[in-house]
Amino acid sequence: MLEAAPNDAKSPPSRKMRASTVSAIVEAHRNRVVTPAETFRRCYARIKAISDPGIFITLRDEHEVIMETTALNEKGELYGVPVAVKDNIDIAKMPTTAACPAFAYQAEEDAEVIRRLKCAGAIVIGKTNLDQFATGLVGLRTPYLAPRNPLRRDLIPGGSSAGSAVAVAAGIVPLALGTDTAGSGRVPAMFNNIVGLKPSLGLISTRGIVPACRTLDCVSIFALSVEDAWIALRAIAGYDANDPYSRDRVLGVPKTVSLEVRLGVPLISQRLFFGDSRAAADYESALALLARMGFSLAEIDIEPLSEAAQLLYDGPWLAERYLAARKVLEENPKALHPVTRAIIAPGAGIKASDSFVAFYRLAQLRRATDDIFKRVDALILPTAPTVYTCEQVLADPIRLNSRLGTYTNFVNLLDLCGTAVPAALHDDGTPFGITFIAPGGQDALAASLAMAFHEGCGVAPGAQTQPAALAK
Repeated sequence: MLEAAPNDAKSPPSRKMRASTVSAIVEAHRNRVVTPAETFRRCYARIKAISDPGIFITLRDEHEVIMETTALNEKGELYGVPVAVKDNIDIAKMPTTAACPAFAYQAEEDAEVIRRLKCAGAIVIGKTNLDQFATGLVGLRTPYLAPRNPLRRDLIPGGSSAGSAVAVAAGIVPLALGTDTAGSGRVPAMFNNIVGLKPSLGLISTRGIVPACRTLDCVSIFALSVEDAWIALRAIAGYDANDPYSRDRVLGVPKTVSLEVRLGVPLISQRLFFGDSRAAADYESALALLARMGFSLAEIDIEPLSEAAQLLYDGPWLAERYLAARKVLEENPKALHPVTRAIIAPGAGIKASDSFVAFYRLAQLRRATDDIFKRVDALILPTAPTVYTCEQVLADPIRLNSRLGTYTNFVNLLDLCGTAVPAALHDDGTPFGITFIAPGGQDALAASLAMAFHEGCGVAPGAQTQPAALAK
């Protein structure tokens, strides 16, 4: 486990951290301690024990999956590792729905990221539920039953990659893939008390993925530890000549974090928690821990980031969302979830001139963001400003969803990367998390910082290690 340079700081009392699950699984398989078949039988037994029909839209047959374990790549980094995949990512011979049955089609071939997963020795067990067309941060905008938050069932699971995050938190799989356009790979990580890695744009191929905003989309990774997420990233990252948005970016290697790394935090006046005093206190506690670990923190004016976040559901990016769902909107609009339809439909009327106004302003904000990262190496932000119950979100679906993107919406627009980790988990099952954000191409730095903090914080990830009362 990587950590910050030694110091005399005392970590707060917390639950014991888990071992790196992916490494443990692969090692057990290679040493013949456990067979991949046994691992997958346990996986399906866990699914039956949880009995949550909202997690998977399509679940593969257990016997078929176990038969595949006999022909795995034993040298692969993910040898025999079960993986769940968001159902906007193509898997050959399986339906892709994007949580919209009227849109569904049978995929003819694997998305590039799935091809790489298989080459690394992993097996996908099923396609997970999501906010329809990956539009939402709540996990409730689906025509199927919504996944239950395994920490506290009255809380939303977070979205849009809801099923993938729940599958990891509930102990069904150690890894899951989501997508991230505005926070869909980070917000559900916080709500489920797990790690969410949002890579730099183009680092992982998006070929074979139903777009939300094609210019901003990326594949995200859910895991119980940063180490596990990084193992998966290493296996699936890389240039794809057949993806016009793929970039030949150097992955880098996480390493021991130097205390000379400059960390930025928002001005006190810019720390928004929408009245959630406990979340505000959790954030201050996280910053205090980093200070005790020896890091110096500098207050930064994040107004350029906040302004960029406001652009996301305006102009060209709303038009991009419309393009993804256009066929259904034009032929059968009532087939869309009513909230999804209300958000996406206006994209049909975006003017080219308005789009260019947004492009010009974003270019200015990117320059301002470059100036921020001349002062600091990384930012530490709340992953989300607060948590909401399903009842609250259903009563006010658009405004509350928008609030959840306060600290995530700008990241893809500004080509930044981030790693979200748990920071607190209260006795009533309410989670809180922070995200380490770095410039595009600095994924290893964000992961290194997140790794060090998560070790120091000591919050056990997921739901399985928590008191049973929390999941009631």
